[in-house]
Amino acid sequence: MGFADQRFNVNLSILFTELPLLERPAAAAAAGFGAVELWWPWPDTPTPPRSALDALRTAVEDAGVRLTGLNFYAGQLPGPDRGALSVPGTESARFRANIEVAAAFAESLECRALNALYGNRVDGVDPAEQDALALENLALAARAANRIGATLLIEALNRPESPRYPLLDAASAVAVADRVNEATGLGNAAFLMDLYHLSMNGEDLPAVIDRYAARTGHVQIADDPGRGAPGTGSLPLEDLLDRLRKAGYDGWTGLEYKPGDRPSAESFDWLPRAAR
Repeated sequence: MGFADQRFNVNLSILFTELPLLERPAAAAAAGFGAVELWWPWPDTPTPPRSALDALRTAVEDAGVRLTGLNFYAGQLPGPDRGALSVPGTESARFRANIEVAAAFAESLECRALNALYGNRVDGVDPAEQDALALENLALAARAANRIGATLLIEALNRPESPRYPLLDAASAVAVADRVNEATGLGNAAFLMDLYHLSMNGEDLPAVIDRYAARTGHVQIADDPGRGAPGTGSLPLEDLLDRLRKAGYDGWTGLEYKPGDRPSAESFDWLPRAAR
């Protein structure tokens, strides 16, 4: 086994960002990839105009790539925001306004994975109040995802980069997915296993894989330290992905790394073109 035995997609919100958004699907295709994923592409608004949605859908279709993952609205990414759904007031309302918009866009491209970032803790607000709001909003998102046959993904981030984000280990993210499934009865909430974030938190990655592979709906990778391409840090990513496959995970692995001081198209030299 090895990298050639995996199914990779490219996150166009962190790779190919040297290009305008509408040119990135074609650039991924030119680099040899058949699938892409995206953070919510319009961080300033949960409800972009129809023309913007249509233009991006056309760009994906014309490039001949699949959209295999999409984030719900989560505020400014990259940046200080880490989700909106557990933040009372305007941000929660913006997340709710985005649910049907994001689900409809995903459905139009047959995308079957929707990621909902939890949201930072807020000064002066009881964490229990935020958690109750999060569960309510995640249940709404899970129902919307279910209507299009999609999985709702719950992700753990890392403490150094997101100290106010409350899901900072695999167990916390899986526990939230469990609560969503219990609340909805749908069973379509799953863990997004990002090996970079978990490594930054100091987790035992082989143990996480062995324990949670069956609960995992999507995987993302970047090397650690540095969040660069595989081989730029010290994570044994090839071995870890092999372990995931042997544990039964057969889904996509998203490339969510920074290309460094080179064009994104030059950052895939670790992966033979035939394996893309």
